[in-house]
Amino acid sequence: MKIVTWNCNGALRNKFQHLLEFEADIYIIQECESPEQVHHEGYAEWAKNHHWIGDSKNKGLGIFAAEHIKLELLKWSNLYTDHTVKYFLPCLVNDSFQLLAVWAHQNNSPNFGYIGQLWKYLQVNKQNFGKVIIAGDFNSNTIWDQWDRWWNHSDVVRELQELGINSLYHKHFKEDHGKESIPTFFLNRKSERPYHIDYVFGSREFENTLTKIEIGNSEQWLKISDHLPLLCEFEQV
Repeated sequence: MKIVTWNCNGALRNKFQHLLEFEADIYIIQECESPEQVHHEGYAEWAKNHHWIGDSKNKGLGIFAAEHIKLELLKWSNLYTDHTVKYFLPCLVNDSFQLLAVWAHQNNSPNFGYIGQLWKYLQVNKQNFGKVIIAGDFNSNTIWDQWDRWWNHSDVVRELQELGINSLYHKHFKEDHGKESIPTFFLNRKSERPYHIDYVFGSREFENTLTKIEIGNSEQWLKISDHLPLLCEFEQV
């Protein structure tokens, strides 16, 4: 099974053809428009098997799967105390494993933006995690940890590790968080502003069956987005 996560930087209806080269079973796409609310025949056909969330029809988070994949929405909470966090989209895939799609958002929060949103989501839902993949644009990296926060990127990584869930990129390439050799994002699409902020985390079942992980070529993908796609391939799931 192949799974790809990519922040398309909007207008996926004009870009989804670029993803076809991966021949993936599941695509997790951030900043994409709703296939049901935009009028684009090709995009709607490609997105026949999908789930999508967003505050605007033009920009949200989607899971797009091949026709043979069964996607069932999971009823996990997006409320932390009285605050709604976003964007998180949990599904059960083929009655076999959980998939949590992530687009960590600023959400107008002065303190808990981006990785803080994911930290809050974990506090409410981590007891639900079993055989799980957590993938998407975290908008975060250990390099931005702050000494006076308890919801840093490193704290989220540690909490997931305690559950037996690890970043597959870091396991595969044997790199530490904050010391990644391959970026996934270029600020303003500038080659001199590279960062690693997109991730696929998996429970041990996925660590053991991972056969391939790659990040898209920057010369190719920066023409259409400021993010590069991240692909993981598994023997079986």
